Amino acid sequence: MNPPNFLTVLPSFDGASVLTIGDVILDQYWIGDASRISAEAPVPIVTIEEREARLGGAANVALNVATLGGRSALIGLCGDDENASILEAKCKTAGINPSLVRLHDYPTITKLRIMSRQQQLIRADDEETFPPTEAELVAKYHAAAAGYNAVVLSDYDKGTLSDPRMLIRAVLDDRKLVLVDPKYKNFECYRGVTMLKPNLKEFEAAVGECRDESDMRNKALSLIEQLELGALLVTRHSDGMTLYCDGESHHLPARKREVYDVTGAGDTVIAIMASAMSVGATMLEAIDWATYAAGIVVTQSGTTSVSEAELRLEMANALSVGKGMMSAHQLKDVVADARRQGERIVFTNGCFDILHAGHVSYLEEARQHGDRLIVAINDDDGVTRLKGFGRPINPVDRRMTMLAGLEAVDWVTSFSEDTPEALLAELKPDVLVKGGDYQAHEVVGADIVLNYGGDVKVLQLVQGTSTTLIAEKIRSL
Repeated sequence: MNPPNFLTVLPSFDGASVLTIGDVILDQYWIGDASRISAEAPVPIVTIEEREARLGGAANVALNVATLGGRSALIGLCGDDENASILEAKCKTAGINPSLVRLHDYPTITKLRIMSRQQQLIRADDEETFPPTEAELVAKYHAAAAGYNAVVLSDYDKGTLSDPRMLIRAVLDDRKLVLVDPKYKNFECYRGVTMLKPNLKEFEAAVGECRDESDMRNKALSLIEQLELGALLVTRHSDGMTLYCDGESHHLPARKREVYDVTGAGDTVIAIMASAMSVGATMLEAIDWATYAAGIVVTQSGTTSVSEAELRLEMANALSVGKGMMSAHQLKDVVADARRQGERIVFTNGCFDILHAGHVSYLEEARQHGDRLIVAINDDDGVTRLKGFGRPINPVDRRMTMLAGLEAVDWVTSFSEDTPEALLAELKPDVLVKGGDYQAHEVVGADIVLNYGGDVKVLQLVQGTSTTLIAEKIRSL
């Protein structure tokens, strides 16, 4: 399988807009101490100390979109009862626009979990399969569709999406993305969707048991062709996820986390993917981000959601981007995270061709002006333009590696232009540091930094330790 080849850089989800349609569930949690055994039967007695209601099923997908910061709406079926009112109120509080069809003589689907010491003792479900209501759902879709770029169909096999073909045709006619989390039914009803996301059991129920990876790939690609799907994403529990699209397969392993509860992880995956794709991300980018989000969810109890800030932090920790080399795009993300934590950013730049004691002393002093130090270096062509033929002596990857190994340096990046002015305008460091015999206003990029209120510092270099002098001495030997 081919590994994905892209930079892990999150967009802002402020512009995301996702309409979720499907089986809406109210998850209730009754939590208390269980220190006694009943005299009536050999079961624990739980003294209820806390009651909590959460959005589940399709509502949890919509919640994940809203928590990320995107525009979120929800269409589904419910009963005409108190739990329906609780669902609607919780949606509105979370920033979700609910449009629920209330049906008489049917209960709102509710799952009650009784918990003690973070362990689920029993689950009680109150539900009946809803009758077909395709025409009413399509009408509600048309009423809401204009404000959304992507549609998620979240099927929990409770009747809302018993036959989604009319709804899918309406979405495709509007040229919107449509992502489907299916259940056990004939996949023919999902023909033409942008992405179908079955789990492994659902996939094998549709295509037959897969003997090995090659057999699974062939069956997946055949299903895509047969049903005219844009892509097929198979979630594989602890084995991660595999995306099939454009005649290829891309496998992403599960993030190594201590799994506490997998409830709702699939909702988070499809919500992240829909949100990301609604703002122009590719499927490969979206699935990568989704694996990080799923890694957060499985460490928590019950249905839950992931914020953009949590996702960025998870990715930063998992990628070990606390320090090291990175692209300009990745640097923008980690700088933003550092700023949210109140850290002061210092920036310096240069060729750093042969790393010497003068460089080390200079960078240590630069680091003292803030909490994080960025070192931006000229790429190889840039060094040649500045220093002439025969330079650089060390290529850019080696120069970055050496700088990244210094204790004073947090982040190292490179730039292809003659000056780092574009980086300064993008990153807006708090302090620009330069070594040499300059006045502050003479430093390249000083005007940019001073204009937004930053500081410019000029440090004295250690005499007799320049790269040029070292290079000339070597050549004279």
